[in-house]
Amino acid sequence: MDSDLRSNLRLNVVADTEAMVVRRVKAFIESGVEAADGRLPCERDLTKMIGVSRRKLRRALDVLEAEGLIWRKQGKGTFAGQPPDSTQVLAAELVGDTTIMQVMDARLCIEPALAAMCARTALPADIERLRNLAARTLSAPDVDSIELWDSAFHRLIARVAANPPLLTAFSMLDEIRSNQNWKALRSCARNEQTLMVSDQEHRAIIERIEAGDAAGAEAAMRQHLSTLADNLRRILPKPPYRQSERGMT
Repeated sequence: MDSDLRSNLRLNVVADTEAMVVRRVKAFIESGVEAADGRLPCERDLTKMIGVSRRKLRRALDVLEAEGLIWRKQGKGTFAGQPPDSTQVLAAELVGDTTIMQVMDARLCIEPALAAMCARTALPADIERLRNLAARTLSAPDVDSIELWDSAFHRLIARVAANPPLLTAFSMLDEIRSNQNWKALRSCARNEQTLMVSDQEHRAIIERIEAGDAAGAEAAMRQHLSTLADNLRRILPKPPYRQSERGMT
């Protein structure tokens, strides 16, 4: 066997080993055993759980970060999903009192346009990330996990759309809707049937984005948000009539 062939075989073994480690880490993430906020165990613990060296683990994490399946924050750790946008908290501070339905109305104005832009800019890797996030949302074991993955799904669409002003507006709304009381309210409007419908709508959005169908992606996102708004309206108390509306039926 000549030296070039031996060298190529060694490279293939190394590549296969790294790919195997990536698959192991990905399987670990998909098992849903991370913390409620999406944080993974520290590298020392993760190497023991997966059974690989820290060097190989770090290479695998680099690959998954490039794929958009994890993100890292210095001093905080490694997290599954998409990172929060740095403008969220600042933008939320500019907003006064608002209601959950006002936020839904604003989402209906912004997110369909972002979905249309995403259909024009999304790469195959982005489509794969969206599919992964949609699957994680459906299989999430609890309310916090559902919120985590659903938010990451919508945030990735906003990021891929590559429109900074609209991304800032989206980030503001995403921060507002993270209010714990509103999360509890949304969980009351959620059941197995609504989760299945939401998953179907997520998949419809992804299909239109993958097809490069901007108008179709916009319509699919509007349908999805309208469904969410209708679910919320069913459990919200009816607002009182204003004085000017009394007797107007």
